Amino acid sequence: MSPKYHALVTGGAGYIGSHVVHQLVEQGHQVTVLDNLSLGRKENLPPEAKLIVGDILNDDDLAKAFRQPVDVVFHFAAWKAAGESMANPQKYGKNNICGSLNLIGACLKYGVENFVFSSSAAVYGDPQYLPVDEQHPRRPINYYGYTKLAIEENLNWFSELKGLHYAALRYFNATGYDIKGRVKGKEKNPANLSPVVMEVIAGIRKEMQVFGNDYDTPDGTCIRDYIHVNDLAIAHLMAMDYLMEKRKNLVVNLGTGKGHTVLEVIHAAEKVSGRKVNYKIVGRRPGDPPELVAGSDLAYDLLGWKAQYSDLETIFKSMLPVYLEA
Repeated sequence: MSPKYHALVTGGAGYIGSHVVHQLVEQGHQVTVLDNLSLGRKENLPPEAKLIVGDILNDDDLAKAFRQPVDVVFHFAAWKAAGESMANPQKYGKNNICGSLNLIGACLKYGVENFVFSSSAAVYGDPQYLPVDEQHPRRPINYYGYTKLAIEENLNWFSELKGLHYAALRYFNATGYDIKGRVKGKEKNPANLSPVVMEVIAGIRKEMQVFGNDYDTPDGTCIRDYIHVNDLAIAHLMAMDYLMEKRKNLVVNLGTGKGHTVLEVIHAAEKVSGRKVNYKIVGRRPGDPPELVAGSDLAYDLLGWKAQYSDLETIFKSMLPVYLEA
């Protein structure tokens, strides 16, 4: 039987965090969630998880979270809208960078050596080659991506200076909802493609915008790598086990290695739902590369991880109950 741990999950009531919490509980681990509920939802958490409503910037809240000995921290508490980060960098710098440093400091104070970080493909910026692997230059083109890179760099320093073991998981486009239907609360203020498509299908939005149809791609719209949130949750637990067993740091991409255009995603949602998606073509967004696809061979080599739920049909079938039956 594999060992059981006490995991502290910051941002654990949020979209990706809540799926990881369910995965941890399902495997018999003890879970404490620290979330200020600005984006998270209590109803997305299983009853077995203990929720502390608090903030990573608040030392008293962190003291409550670490009151019981913690074996591993999963860190999801971040603002994540790339466009907003360019308009309001101070908001992102304070929460994402300062908050993470405060959390790392608490780990050192309370003797926690294992840290699983929710990073992003945004650390790479415009792709110089495809698929993007972990050796690709890291040159973020938005401030959000810079905050993720800055946290990774700090984790590396704290590893060298203080012996912290960390995993930085760089994922591409997270999507879908829990295959077992345990997470039902819709994501607040979504900016990613698939939830926006589903909001149109559900009538929450009248229509959506497609940013550019003149790229050098099969149908002129951008190509992205979409990864199901259950696949991400599985990878996070594999990363935890890797840290515990190997006592070595881990930096890997999480993606499928296969891209889909915006229109392919829209048409897949229409096929699964049987409903039309109203969209209009508008101008390109600055900073959108034509294609961004992950190379995830390293995650397979080191963890044995491979996406298994990330085809478009499975993605949208998992989203339908959340948007049409809620």
